[in-house]
Amino acid sequence: MTALLSIGELASRTGLPVRTIRFYSDAGVVPETERTEAGYRLYGEDALVRLGLVRTLRDLGIDLATIRRVLEREVSVPDVAAAHAAALAAQIRVLRVQKAVLEAVARKGSDPQEMQRMHKLAQLSDDERKRIVAGFLDDAFDGLDMEPGFAAHMRSVSPDLPEDPTPEQVDAWIELAELVQEPDFKASIRRMSEQHATAREAGERLAPDAGWQRAAELVSEHAGSALAAGLDPASDEAAAVVDEVHPVFPGALSPAALADRLEVGLDPRAERYWQLLAIINGWPPVPTTVPAWAWFVAALRERG
Repeated sequence: MTALLSIGELASRTGLPVRTIRFYSDAGVVPETERTEAGYRLYGEDALVRLGLVRTLRDLGIDLATIRRVLEREVSVPDVAAAHAAALAAQIRVLRVQKAVLEAVARKGSDPQEMQRMHKLAQLSDDERKRIVAGFLDDAFDGLDMEPGFAAHMRSVSPDLPEDPTPEQVDAWIELAELVQEPDFKASIRRMSEQHATAREAGERLAPDAGWQRAAELVSEHAGSALAAGLDPASDEAAAVVDEVHPVFPGALSPAALADRLEVGLDPRAERYWQLLAIINGWPPVPTTVPAWAWFVAALRERG
């Protein structure tokens, strides 16, 4: 017959404190084989194996109730491992977001109110983040006859914060969430949408085409260079830029009419919306072009 081990011997051979073994024994995960006449616990050799498994599972964060079910073969170790790994993955994601928020707070020197707001927005689920942006677009398009492809594209683009976001991505999401809930910005985007719907009703072609793309490239190139050079929109040089770029725009609008059309879209926050989405989703950076367009609109008005 194999000699039984006292709790002290078990502690010596496993390196676990006596009080820990006693706790596991009382919890039923490492039951004693018998007790001496004096009431001292005695354990069989199998207790060494059980304690080794208990210790490993506890180090992995498995609770005692689940460990007991494993030892009693009510559940398998692979099933428990898979479930616990999934739970840990969710916890890790939360911790990474919390870390990014704290780094952002430290970097920005946020006050308690801003920290609470940042934390609340950062803790939102993917679905909650997408609902915030979807609600913003619903308000922008409500009741308007938008070009289907344009509306579908706008709705298809949503913030997708990665599982391990950088502080910059967390910052971008918080800024975006606050931006799309800002009444003045919502009103600005609504005006853009109304202009779109009015042009669609008038039979204008609104789907992106080569003409608009080429015109946009020329504005970025020529108006951007003119702005960087400090040219006055009322100068002869600015008039030359307008004469070169204006005819490329589809629709044969006059300079004044084209200026009216473009001016509605000059809200820099609309461009910032796309820049923030690019940061959040890990896309290539979206360049800042609104100042060049604003210069071009001013030059168009001078050509009236």
